[in-house]
Amino acid sequence: MTTPRLAITLGDPRGIGAEIVRKALADPRVAGACRWVVVGPSGLECAADEVIGEWHPRQSAANAGRLAGKAIERAVAMARSGDVAGIVTAPIDKHALLAGGYDYPGHTEMLAALTGCDVAMMLSSDRLRVVLATTHVALRDVPALLTGELIARVARVTRDGLRAAFGIAEPRIALCALNPHAGDGGRFGREDEAVLAPAARASGLLGPFPADTVFVRAMRGEFDAVIAPYHDVGMTAIKVASFGSAVNVTLGLPFPRTSPDHGTALDIAGQGKADAGSMIEAILLAARLAGRSGG
Repeated sequence: MTTPRLAITLGDPRGIGAEIVRKALADPRVAGACRWVVVGPSGLECAADEVIGEWHPRQSAANAGRLAGKAIERAVAMARSGDVAGIVTAPIDKHALLAGGYDYPGHTEMLAALTGCDVAMMLSSDRLRVVLATTHVALRDVPALLTGELIARVARVTRDGLRAAFGIAEPRIALCALNPHAGDGGRFGREDEAVLAPAARASGLLGPFPADTVFVRAMRGEFDAVIAPYHDVGMTAIKVASFGSAVNVTLGLPFPRTSPDHGTALDIAGQGKADAGSMIEAILLAARLAGRSGG
C-alpha cells in the first residue's frame, strides 16, 4: 500500500517551525507513515522541496509573514490539485501574517477563505477532542456571536468530521456552557438557557454542560467531542489534558489539515531545544486521515 504524500509548511521562518519539521522528519514513525514535500523559503535549517522565496535572518516580521502566507497558499493549491493528499502546517505569527498582507486571524480562517469551505477548528488528542464555536475574537464579542445558527453549523461540521475523519458512526457531542454553572437558571447569565440549550436540542447535541465538568466527562469516555463556546475555555482544557501531544485539525476541508498545538516560540528559536512531539503527532494524524480518505 502506497503511503500518502503530504505537504508540510515551515511556518514563520523566525520561529521553531523549521526545527520541529526537521526533527519530525527524522523520526522513523514519520518515515514509515508518509511521503512528504516541504513547502517554505530557502535559508532555513530544514530545506524546502517546494521553495516559495528566500529568507535571511535580518528580514522584517512582515516578510516573515508574507513567506508563511505564501507557503500556506502553495500547500493548499497542491492539496486541491491532488498533488498531495493532505497538509501539515508549522506555526505562524498572526501579527506577522497580517503585516505580510494576509488579513486572517489564523490558519483556520485562511484555510476557509482559500477553499470556500465551512470549517471548524478541532484540537484532538488520545484523551480529548475539543471544537471551538468561536475562534480568534475578543471575549466581550462572544455572547453576540453564539447564535443558534452558529451552533447548528459547528455541530454539523463536527459531526460530519467525526464520521468521515475518525470513523465514529454516531458521534456523541457535548456543548460546553458559556456561563458559570451553565447560567444557574439565569442567575449568572441567560445565554445558556435562552440560546445554547435550544440550539443543542435542535442540533442533536448534549448539554449545555458547565465548563468545570464537561471536559472531565469527555475524558472519561462519555462524549466523543466537546464544542466549546470560546477559544480559551476550549484551548485551556485540551492543553492541560494533552499539551505537547494534541493536534490541531481543521474539519470541513476536502483534504486533511493538521498542525501542532503550540505557537512559534520565538523566544527559543534557533537554540535547538524545541520539542517536536506535537509536530510528529500532527504528521502521523494527517497521514492516517489521508489514508482513511483514500489519499
